[in-house]
Parts: sequence; C-alpha cells; structure tokens
Amino acid sequence: MIELTRLNGSLLAVNCDLIRYAESAPDTLLTLITGEKLVVLEPCDVVARKVLEYRAKVLRAAWPDAAGALIARHAWDVNNIVRAANEDE
Repeated sequence: MIELTRLNGSLLAVNCDLIRYAESAPDTLLTLITGEKLVVLEPCDVVARKVLEYRAKVLRAAWPDAAGALIARHAWDVNNIVRAANEDE
C-alpha cells in the first residue's frame, strides 16, 4: 500500500498492485484495474517512485538474504560498463 493525498487533503492508502495507469491532467488520475478512478495531489513521478519504493521494501522483507547478492551484481555490472567505456577510448 502506498499513501497518497486526495484533493481535499485527506490521506488514503492505495494498493499499488491495483493501479492500471496514471495520467497527469493536471492532477494525477489513477485508474485501477477495477475501473475505479482516483484523483490525487501527487504528480505521476511521485506515485511511480512510491510504488517502486514500496515494492523494493516488500522484496527486502521477503528476501533479506538477497541484498548482498544484488549489491554484488550491481557492482559487477558497473565494473563491466566502466571497462567497456575504457576499451572504447
């Protein structure tokens, strides 16, 4: 669940797995997979960031042993990118 703000300033928690798409018009209109529509104050990029942070939090809680492996994988990827860039020079 992510916390968003209705136009009247009240907070609501939205199950982000139910968001089908978000539109900026000029407030953010969320269309859920149920067809229900919600208008919130947060811009689309903030909604997307909150969804990403929520899902990352869920993965960390469900798979805590993977954090080290994911960091090592990221470092390996960065090392390969830097090496490829140096070879092109």
